Amino acid sequence: MARSGLAQDAGSAAAVTVIKRALELESESRYPQALVCYQEGIDLLLQVLKGTKDETKKCNLRKRISDYMDRAEHIKKHVDQEKEAGKYHKQIKIEENATGFSYESLFQEYLSETVTEVWIEDPYIRHTHQLYNFLRFCEMLVKRPCKVKTIHLLTSLDEGTGKEQQSSGLEEIKQSLRNHGVHLELEYSSSIHDREIRFNNGWMIKIGRGLDYFKKPQSRFSLGYCDFDLRPCHETTVDIFHNKHTKKI
Repeated sequence: MARSGLAQDAGSAAAVTVIKRALELESESRYPQALVCYQEGIDLLLQVLKGTKDETKKCNLRKRISDYMDRAEHIKKHVDQEKEAGKYHKQIKIEENATGFSYESLFQEYLSETVTEVWIEDPYIRHTHQLYNFLRFCEMLVKRPCKVKTIHLLTSLDEGTGKEQQSSGLEEIKQSLRNHGVHLELEYSSSIHDREIRFNNGWMIKIGRGLDYFKKPQSRFSLGYCDFDLRPCHETTVDIFHNKHTKKI
């Protein structure tokens, strides 16, 4: 019983912390982040409710949960309206040497079963490590719940000694994707500067450094060489927008 009481106290304290953060984010008009915190806080309070025996406490908890659910629903409607109007904007700042920003971690919440087509605009898919970055991004698209059938890549052509490597590498990726039922459409531009990724479910992600925001691993046998959630990053900014009328690049 004592342990159960301690667990409840810990759960209640955790819920209070998360809800407090949700309220702060809401006051700062950071609605998408606030919504996530409200949902997490509500889940924690529901766990506390399950273990509560006192009827008065249960009644108070139900009232709090109901109030927070109403706030969360109001925020969700606001976020949905922003998406509908094409005004949704979320920014993520990746600090120098930060970890936990693999492609899966960064993109997973925007990839749904409705995603069938992807447009990538990145001028630097040239060198070996950049080709591997693009390959890793394609692997994520193939194994995620989305049903991607076409990937469009607009990049710049390497006019130097790496031209053959770039060409052959992208052709190998194209063939490999074809084996998985995905068509890769390649296009080159000498004037490309912007970096952005679009999904046909309306999400658009702009990364300051494009796909090339990972640092070189310390060695071949260092943590982060394989698992990119453990790979340190260069400082960059990620801007996320939503527009149901997603235009092709």
